[in-house]
Amino acid sequence: MLLVAVVLVGLYLMGVRRLDRGRPGRRWPAGRTAAFVSGVAVLLFATCSGLARYDDVLFSLHTAQHVLLGMVAPLLLVLGDPITLALQAAHRPVQVVLVRWLRHPLVALGTHPVFAWVLFGGTLFGLYFSPLFERSLVDPTVHQAVHLHFLAAGTLFCLVAVGHDAGPRRLGSPARLLFVLIAVPFHAFLGLAVLNARDHPLGGGVYEAVNRAWGSTVAADQAVAAGILWGVGDLFGLVVGGIVLARWIAEDARHQAQEDRLLDRARATA
Repeated sequence: MLLVAVVLVGLYLMGVRRLDRGRPGRRWPAGRTAAFVSGVAVLLFATCSGLARYDDVLFSLHTAQHVLLGMVAPLLLVLGDPITLALQAAHRPVQVVLVRWLRHPLVALGTHPVFAWVLFGGTLFGLYFSPLFERSLVDPTVHQAVHLHFLAAGTLFCLVAVGHDAGPRRLGSPARLLFVLIAVPFHAFLGLAVLNARDHPLGGGVYEAVNRAWGSTVAADQAVAAGILWGVGDLFGLVVGGIVLARWIAEDARHQAQEDRLLDRARATA
């Protein structure tokens, strides 16, 4: 993952440098660069820190890892607008390939609001309340595949919600805000479901077999995990909704200013 992170950040910074050199007087927004680099840093923390080392020891660390991979990192990466950067900074042959890829039917399906919402909303339920969860704790290949799925599902959700390049479909601001808000209660339901399953701990066959003399009981740790899913999930929804709302307000302000300028010109020539 460290190698992947270095490559991603290196390509992004190369694109920024190329774009800035080709546009005298205009620079790629530093905030987008900071968001993308932070997103890659979150990926590294989730996969190369103690979270990854102990995700099969404590369920709470496992859920924290999945929240970072499925919510925090995708949001930061999407806010970095890497697709926009690639389309503007890449050489012509690469741009042609990217445009064709963005118009591909699979991209249209993946960025369809209903598909992206169902995939994002059903991912955690589908993992934690199925035999796949314990399998992912003991099979490294399945474990990594689950991580990739979380990252992909979160990225598709964020592309539809706040992305500038959501493929063939782009929702208006009101639809984006509704798209995000209807996802907010989902994590509360999931947190309650995990909390109510303490009598039959999720992944109990693995976590109860761990010989450790530290940390809380399996049931108490699952309660912490439920709180992470509920609290961070709701906070994520509110943050994304706030971004959509702020952009909506700014867009209306720009339109109003444009209309005011047109009226002023009309009056000046009358």
